[in-house]
Amino acid sequence: MLDKKISEANSGFNSDILKVNDLKQLEDIRVKYLSRNGLISKLFDELKDASKEEKPLLGKSLNILRNDVTEKFNLLKEKLENSAGESEKKPDLSLPGIRKVIGSKHLLTQTLDEVKSIFKGLGFSIMEGPELESDYNNFGALNFPVDHPARDMQDTFFITEDFLLRTHTSPVQIRLMNKYKPPVRAIMPGRVYRNEAISSRSYCVFHQVEGLYVDRDVTFAELKGTLVSFARQFYGNDLKYRFRPSFFPFTEPSAEMDITCYLCYGKGCRICKHTGWLEILGCGTVDPNVFDNVDYNHEEYTGYAFGMGIERTALLKYGIDDIRVFFENDFRFLKQF
Repeated sequence: MLDKKISEANSGFNSDILKVNDLKQLEDIRVKYLSRNGLISKLFDELKDASKEEKPLLGKSLNILRNDVTEKFNLLKEKLENSAGESEKKPDLSLPGIRKVIGSKHLLTQTLDEVKSIFKGLGFSIMEGPELESDYNNFGALNFPVDHPARDMQDTFFITEDFLLRTHTSPVQIRLMNKYKPPVRAIMPGRVYRNEAISSRSYCVFHQVEGLYVDRDVTFAELKGTLVSFARQFYGNDLKYRFRPSFFPFTEPSAEMDITCYLCYGKGCRICKHTGWLEILGCGTVDPNVFDNVDYNHEEYTGYAFGMGIERTALLKYGIDDIRVFFENDFRFLKQF
C-alpha cells in the first residue's frame, strides 16, 4: 500500500511542478511536498507500520523520492529567481531619459589645438621632443653663455649636472636641425618647467609653442607676415599689433610682438600695466652661432624662430586674469569652455 502512495506522490509532484509559473506557486509546491507536514514527511511516518521485510525497499524508495523532488524543486527555484532578476534589470521605457554628462577638452588643449591648426594651414609641420632634456640642447646649442642667469637653480629644475626639465621647447629645434637638412618649417608644442614662484601671472609648469623656419633667403619680413597672419586668425582681424626690439640668445635681431589689451582696448589698465599693449610672443632671426652648432652653413641659409606661451595666449583670448585656474580642475570654471 505504501509503495503505491510513493508512486502517486511522485506522479503528483511531476504533474504539479509543470504548472508552476512563479515563485509563489513554487512555494505552495514546497509546502505541499517538502515541508514538515508535507506529503513526503507523512509517508516517512507511515514507514514505521511496514513489515521488516518491506521496510528497506520502501525506505530506499522514499529517499529516492525526497531527493528527486528536492533536486527538481531547487532547479526550478533557481531558474525562476534568475528570470525575476533579469526582469528587474530591464529598463522602464516609460521613464524620462537621463542626460549623460560628456566631458570636453581642457581649455589649454582647445587653445593648443587652435594654434596648431592655424600654423598647419600656414605650412608648418608639428614636431615634439622629450621633457627631460640635456643641458647642451636646452642651453649650449642655443647660444646661452655658460654664466647665463637661466642656468641658475632658481630658474631651472636640474635633475643631474647635465640633464634638466626643459625650460622651453626650443631644444626641439636643435633636435630637428640635427636630424634634417634645410628647408625645415615646424612648430614644437609641449610642456615646460621653470622654478618660479606660483602667482596669478606665473606657474612652475606651463605650455609653449616654438616655431622654426630655415631655408635660403628667409627674411624678417616673412617672419612678421607669418605672425601677423596667425594673430589675426587667432585674435580677430580688428586687432592692432606692434613689434618691439628685444634680445634672445638664439636669435639676432630679436623682437617681441604686442597686441592691444583685450580689457581696455589700448586705453591702459592694470592688466597691461597702463600701456595699452600686451606681449603675446617673442621672435627673431636665428643666430648664426646656432646654425654652426647644428652644422648648417649660415652663409647659405637663414631662418626665423618664435615662441609663445599657451597659458598666456589663452588668458589674453578669453579674458582670464589668473593662470592658476588652468591647473585647479575646478569644474565650475572648466565647463564654461
